Amino acid sequence: QVRPVESGGGSVRAGGSLQLACTASGYIFNNCVGWFRQVPGKEREALATIETDGSITYLDSIKGRFRISKDITKSSLFLTMNSLQPEDTAVYYCAAGTPEWKGFSLKCAYYDWGQGTQVTVSS
Repeated sequence: QVRPVESGGGSVRAGGSLQLACTASGYIFNNCVGWFRQVPGKEREALATIETDGSITYLDSIKGRFRISKDITKSSLFLTMNSLQPEDTAVYYCAAGTPEWKGFSLKCAYYDWGQGTQVTVSS
């Protein structure tokens, strides 16, 4: 079982940067791990995920401003966010899961979620 814990959220001005960290003791973060965010009243969206084959998928709307990385020695997953905009204001979540068959495709199913960390961007 994996129980991620997020940290690093806070308040910044538009154009600023933040780095979020996700820790899960002993976890390698090889695949089916990633970062998500949710605004109250809106659907949760995936920002950056490491897929079943180890490739990385980024949400188009973040336009290269965010980067996912990991440090295995610290059992940590990171999300580096640059050029933050007010539209990025949300609760950010780290999650982990396992590959599962969906039709004829092998996809990640996420089961273990952190508590979330608030990111607020002001203009």
